[in-house]
Amino acid sequence: MTIDLLNRGTLVENTRPAANPANRENSDILGRIGSLETRLARKPSEIAAAQSVRYRVFVEEMGARLAPDAMRARRDVDGWDEICDHLLVLDRAIDGEEEDQIVATYRILRQEVAAAANGFYTASEFDIGPLMRRHPEKRFMELGRSCVLPEYRSKRTVELLWQGNWAYALKHGISAMFGCASFPGVHPEEHALALSFLHHHAAAKGEWASGALPELHRNMDLMPVEAVNPRKALLALPPLIKGYLRLGAMVGSGAVVDHAFNTTDVLVVLPISSISDRYVNYYGADAGRFSS
Repeated sequence: MTIDLLNRGTLVENTRPAANPANRENSDILGRIGSLETRLARKPSEIAAAQSVRYRVFVEEMGARLAPDAMRARRDVDGWDEICDHLLVLDRAIDGEEEDQIVATYRILRQEVAAAANGFYTASEFDIGPLMRRHPEKRFMELGRSCVLPEYRSKRTVELLWQGNWAYALKHGISAMFGCASFPGVHPEEHALALSFLHHHAAAKGEWASGALPELHRNMDLMPVEAVNPRKALLALPPLIKGYLRLGAMVGSGAVVDHAFNTTDVLVVLPISSISDRYVNYYGADAGRFSS
């Protein structure tokens, strides 16, 4: 889903005073592995560069069809970009400006920011209102627009993206993350094994239950449970969804076909309390695992 293009850039919060700009910039690094580092975008030009990376992945690689202005600009842009924080992974070994070094990105939206503006992007596909009303004491954040350039699709890039998300969640006292995760193509039956596995073995239930908007709902229960081979199903899952499941995520009921992005989407819900101690210890209770 896209809405009218907006020309303003996101202002990235930085509450730490610093006399030396270099010290200020080093202070907002959320993780570093080798020549790769992760942090939030600092200025509108970096957000524009991240949108160009998204265009390369979503349009040129995956066949998405964006609004005409976005296609002309060769940037994946929508109205949520101006209210979101933009997590970046940069390869500092690339010559040029920092905008030229962006190789991966995630878009992050906190509940209080969404409530004061356009709402959550996820709400255009999934009925998340009841989920949040059942947890008035919790703080939610949305993850979206995850993409990595092909040559950087490695374990360490994904680890840095997750380190950034984890550090951000700790900083803002987040209780749960959610967002749309995608299968390629607009025919859910082509992913019958994987979708059925999620339906039978990873469904969000009880207080965490949520699902597709009724008018968009596509059935995920495409195979009986006894016909689902878990090992083969895991191999058929997109890496991003598989990574969410390893962390302890659940999946909402019903898929949604997004014709504009040429994807079949599922709702992923990840309570912070569900993340296993193994991953909490790995990424660091103080978010410092990759900071050196």
